[in-house]
Amino acid sequence: MIRYRLEPADVSSIRFGISPLSELGLGLRAFRAPDRYPLQRPWLDRIAAVRPLLDHEVLLGLVDDRRWVADFVNPRPASALTSIDDELAALGRITRGRLHADLERVHGTVPAVFTGRHDAVVGRLQQALATTWELCFAPYWPRMRAVMQSDITHRARTAAHAGIGAVLGGLSDAVRYDGRLLDVRLSSPIARDRPVAGEGLTLVPSVFVVRASVPIDDDQPPTVMYPARGQGAMWSTSPHPDAGAVRDLLGATRAALLDALGEPASSTDLAVRFGVSTSAVNQHLRVMERGGLLNRTRYGRAVLYYRSTVGDAMSARE
Repeated sequence: MIRYRLEPADVSSIRFGISPLSELGLGLRAFRAPDRYPLQRPWLDRIAAVRPLLDHEVLLGLVDDRRWVADFVNPRPASALTSIDDELAALGRITRGRLHADLERVHGTVPAVFTGRHDAVVGRLQQALATTWELCFAPYWPRMRAVMQSDITHRARTAAHAGIGAVLGGLSDAVRYDGRLLDVRLSSPIARDRPVAGEGLTLVPSVFVVRASVPIDDDQPPTVMYPARGQGAMWSTSPHPDAGAVRDLLGATRAALLDALGEPASSTDLAVRFGVSTSAVNQHLRVMERGGLLNRTRYGRAVLYYRSTVGDAMSARE
């Protein structure tokens, strides 16, 4: 078990994030122990044909039989829109000491594949992860991300109505919160006590966490990875809606906006793209958000909109 000690200022600064690299790292556990992730069996079946193309020596060197994963492939996300390219670039700057220390915490030693000239080891690691992302995650990331984003939206509403305590207590049956202490029950029998001490606590939904997970190294920023809601329906299929019917229902402008928002964009971006005023675009976006077709997030000074799960279903997008 790990106990995170939160002061009032720590509670007020709790935030959510999504990390593509962390999700890839956690997904390696399904490679190692597929029977532990029955909800992701459809994904494993879909990627079976490309898995022989992966660098398994590197990938399986990142996770052990306990399903512990090296911390450097579980980074704390900077925001809900963290980029896999940025995360892989940051991984390229890892020091030899950090690389070896994280691997030793998992395996007790450094696997042979990670010994040798440091720049060559890191280059191979980056390439192995980039290839795994491209072949196994990128085609299905919109589905995975939609589940995680919907989870964050749900918990943000819970926080607004019932307080952050209801959110923390509802993350998993392995997580308990008493107003100051956040206890996360883990498979490791070692009890750990970790003051948050102003570093901030980040909550990361995942489709590859069954109960709850945290960094192995207590020096890493406080983070709780927990099972995202709605995974059971992630791989369900349904007939594609008729595009003409969607246009008739929403109107041509809103249907076009829905189609364009498979990737986050601001109202200013959309106004330029569609040749209409920003105020007109904002009116449409607000109505579509209230109707549950769009999510939104703040990124720097901009507000970005993107399709919700419902919006994806209406636009017939994967």
